[in-house]
Amino acid sequence: MSDLTHFNEDGNAHMVDVSDKAVTSRIATAEGWVKMTPETFDLITEGRAKKGDVIGVARLAGIMGAKKTPDLIPLCHPLPVTKVSVDLTQDPDLPGLRIKATVKTTGQTGVEMEALTAVSVTALTVYDMVKAVDKAMEIGGTRVILKDGGKSGRYEAE
Repeated sequence: MSDLTHFNEDGNAHMVDVSDKAVTSRIATAEGWVKMTPETFDLITEGRAKKGDVIGVARLAGIMGAKKTPDLIPLCHPLPVTKVSVDLTQDPDLPGLRIKATVKTTGQTGVEMEALTAVSVTALTVYDMVKAVDKAMEIGGTRVILKDGGKSGRYEAE
């Protein structure tokens, strides 16, 4: 368990002490998707959902989710998030929406969890807004595709 930093020498979960880490610029981007029926896709893209602007509301929910990450994930540090962007792209071949979230900060630990949370909350909000017409929607593909800053440097998914 020595490589798992969220566990102490006794194997108990704890918040990692980052006080000796350098303050650096950090960025993370995550992605995911919501797959749906072609009819649901049309409902969203044509703006006919009864609950309103699905894409706009989901984008705001994702931004809010990134900012609330330490309230949701027990061992995440509260960070001064300096930027959150959430983009939803219509993909008729899926059919559905592709989600990409980027989070930035200047701090002592990274923002991968904030980017992943933004994608997840965005996807869940899409589901919530149109579940009345498509309970079989599928959420997937959630992963970090970019992380930069800090001691471990840059990571880019293939």
